[in-house]
Amino acid sequence: MQTQQIDDILQENKNEEDHALRIIEALLFASDAPLSVMDVQKHLEDKIDAKFLLRKLQTFYDGRGVVLMENGGKWAFRTAADLGPYLTHHVQETRKLSRSAQEVLGIIAYHQPITRTEIETIRGVGISKGTLDLLIEIGWIKLGKRRETPGRPVTFMTTDHFLDHFGLYSVKDLPGLKELKEAGFLDDAGRDISSEALQTVLDHAEETAASGALSDIEDDISEPL
Repeated sequence: MQTQQIDDILQENKNEEDHALRIIEALLFASDAPLSVMDVQKHLEDKIDAKFLLRKLQTFYDGRGVVLMENGGKWAFRTAADLGPYLTHHVQETRKLSRSAQEVLGIIAYHQPITRTEIETIRGVGISKGTLDLLIEIGWIKLGKRRETPGRPVTFMTTDHFLDHFGLYSVKDLPGLKELKEAGFLDDAGRDISSEALQTVLDHAEETAASGALSDIEDDISEPL
């Protein structure tokens, strides 16, 4: 094959890849929800590797004001974390997440999949159906598989929306006792200095990782329900 023909093929492949990158970029900007690799792939030719191009696009946006993030296997553009202080503004909050709802959400996040009875056992008190309904309505928890135990109780677990909202790749990125102490949320004795509900979660947490998602749980919900 002549050199000119090789050059033409390489140029054609580059043009196809550039076009595919533009399509992916447009899809991500236009979508009102994070997209999976499969969501992106169905808009491209079969020979185009959507996952490879998503990684390439992610590298391109690295260090810019808008970055491409993957959370829970789904991709979305987000503002760079270090620019948060420049984008902060005050809004009228429509409703607060109650102390009990904060506590239930934290328990589910650390112990999922978990049944209602198990949540109540950890908390030491019962929970109203309205608390779970609220968390489901917000989109932070969902129904999981039923337990193969008498009565086959349904379980609860967090959603991809929960991961995306708190900037987590997976539930393994939830903060642990050590990280929260270092961040100042707990004193040296392990006593909660910001929220009694948070301590209950930590007392029963089995798995820990790094970053401050639960601090955001205490914030007001900024979206109307």
